[in-house]
Amino acid sequence: MSVRKAATGALALVLAGVMAACSGLPVDGPVHVGRAIDEVEGIPEFSFVPDGPVADATPQQVVEGFIAAGSGPRQNWSVAQQFLTPSFRDTWKPQAGVTIYAAGDRTIDVVSDEQITVTVDPVATVDASGAYRPGGAGPIALSYELVQEEGQWRIAQAPDGIVLDANRFSTVFRSYPLAYFDSGWSSIVPDVRWFPVTNAATRIADAVVTGSPSPWLSGAVRSAFPDDVSLTQPSVPVDAGVAQVSLDASARDLPPATLARMQTQLEQSLSTAGILDVQMLVGDEVLDVPSVDVDEHRVDVRPLVLAEGRLGFLSGAEVEELPELSAALAETDPESIEVDADRTTAAVRTTTGAVVRVQADGTVTELDTRAGMTAPSIDPFGHIWTVPASSPTEVVAYAPDGGARTLAGGWPGATDVAAMRVSRDGTRVAALVRDGGEPAVWVAGVIRDDAGAPVGLGDPLPVAMLAGDGVELTWLGGSTVALIWTDGEQRVMREQPIGGEGTEVRAPDGVVSIAGGNQSGSVRLRTGEGGLFVQRGSWQFLAPDVTVLAVQQGVPG
Repeated sequence: MSVRKAATGALALVLAGVMAACSGLPVDGPVHVGRAIDEVEGIPEFSFVPDGPVADATPQQVVEGFIAAGSGPRQNWSVAQQFLTPSFRDTWKPQAGVTIYAAGDRTIDVVSDEQITVTVDPVATVDASGAYRPGGAGPIALSYELVQEEGQWRIAQAPDGIVLDANRFSTVFRSYPLAYFDSGWSSIVPDVRWFPVTNAATRIADAVVTGSPSPWLSGAVRSAFPDDVSLTQPSVPVDAGVAQVSLDASARDLPPATLARMQTQLEQSLSTAGILDVQMLVGDEVLDVPSVDVDEHRVDVRPLVLAEGRLGFLSGAEVEELPELSAALAETDPESIEVDADRTTAAVRTTTGAVVRVQADGTVTELDTRAGMTAPSIDPFGHIWTVPASSPTEVVAYAPDGGARTLAGGWPGATDVAAMRVSRDGTRVAALVRDGGEPAVWVAGVIRDDAGAPVGLGDPLPVAMLAGDGVELTWLGGSTVALIWTDGEQRVMREQPIGGEGTEVRAPDGVVSIAGGNQSGSVRLRTGEGGLFVQRGSWQFLAPDVTVLAVQQGVPG
């Protein structure tokens, strides 16, 4: 059997299983939501195909059918538009955003035949640019006005955007990390957006070429695409996994370095939509430019620990010591450690609560003695970040030469901060805060000057609300953080994408610190008694008597 035939057979079995599993979906009124397989853009695609309105449907059935038709994005939600009056079809904007609610958590109030109110409690929203934000503001009422046209009820007024339950949203939409550069053009920074699976390559390319970074990343990242470069075709065709992106004539005159960065952004952004390669075209001419190499900032797969007075990587039962840095740390009595990419400098909080810089040449510099300091973090430029738990607005970055810069505003609106970590590429910082009294995860873009020194933070983005107090967090790769929060006496570990729904598992009892690997499922945990656990499907005990579980900044390359 050929590979192609084997793959086709496997896909058919998977799709058959999925359709069988979904045959019992509950459907309101006369609307029947089926599923269909289509071949779009050269790659297999799977989408709902909702029904249009049926004859003599009641006003409530029309509204329910219209909401269900939000699962069909083809041709600008053409099925959903059938539920609207002809005049309203010209003004309704389905791509204005998505309101996502928990399946079954929806109420309908028939005020009259001409007015129906649908109330949902959003678990999240997606705006017109595809940016995802968690819910939490409470229930919202959506008003629908109806009229009769030729004896049939149709919607004459409705909110822009679509409404989907969380289960259907995860099938109709998918997350795609748009690729931007850091301020030094050396690293790719993901900006996660949610688009319908249908025509994903077109939506991604349009967002990269003509769009802009999310507001919270403004000033922290940059795009190689000039403002005057645009797409000249309404779609991005895909042939044998190769996407063809047609640009206007101005692209032909751009410098080779700019074109190479544009090529890189498109390749990185489209790869998660199943695209194997990208061709940029002006007219019929392919712009034959290479992509650029980018730093990946990967950490060592072995846990970095302080055990029996030695700092090093744990290999089996042995600690492979970092001798110079280990010797310097012996003078500090550390409680938390984060090591830079070169493994020559560490940001340390001592058992007395002071933050110090420890260098492999033996130099130990006291930086911050404010009360109640959270664990410090070190960025790729050697700046050590600190913030007191009770003063979230007082974030300070200490330069390698000892100079201190207060980042005005810090975490505005937060009442306290439990933890703060800078991303491995230095473009973002994440924190566990209290937002209006509720525990939450926030991220903000890091704005730097030409020398790489941080000068401020962008507006914070709420990423998730937590059901209990945050303990500690770490970065996993480029677009996910992992964190520990408390549920009474129990500890919970959460993996949280920056722009999406998180996943949670019970953590071992007594966990007090966390460090991340390079991808999902690579978390390391330490208990207050010194037990070290790693995530290998389930939690596995790795070693006892670990004094500190250190956080690593990723090595470029």
